[in-house]
Amino acid sequence: MTFEQFAVARLPSLLRYAVVLTGDRELAQDVVQEVLARAQVRWRRISGADSPEAYVRRMILNEYLSWRRTWAVRNIHAVGERLVDLGDARVSVRDHAQSIVEADELWSRLASLGRKQRAVLVLRYYEQLDDDAIGDLLGCTAATVRSQASKALKTLRLSSELQPRELAKEKS
Repeated sequence: MTFEQFAVARLPSLLRYAVVLTGDRELAQDVVQEVLARAQVRWRRISGADSPEAYVRRMILNEYLSWRRTWAVRNIHAVGERLVDLGDARVSVRDHAQSIVEADELWSRLASLGRKQRAVLVLRYYEQLDDDAIGDLLGCTAATVRSQASKALKTLRLSSELQPRELAKEKS
């Protein structure tokens, strides 16, 4: 398979993966563009790997974790991206408006996480990887992965518990 064939066939999937990681479509496009530019130069070596797509996804993860743009160093802000835009067939939409509100709240809470915690959750729940595989990708132990996931989920739970209290204060 040539690089051009790979890029045409896998670009939508790689972009979806990057959007879930970054929470920002424009940043995701930048990350994927950087990675594909480097992958094209190294394509002969990458295409010889067991799974070229897994190799490129790892490159995307590494690029996201080391992204050094001034405006995105530590703060990622959701800009209206919604999980339903990603075309996840497992999501059943009952009330469209409520689904959008819930997805926007989730993006907002995910944006509050640190990069490594967010990457752990994406790799665990979006990519369906186990702790050992995530540890290999991130260069840490499975115990560190579990710790990061635990802290991230605790942060998400706390922010969802605080939200009804804040709404009640605003109404009174």
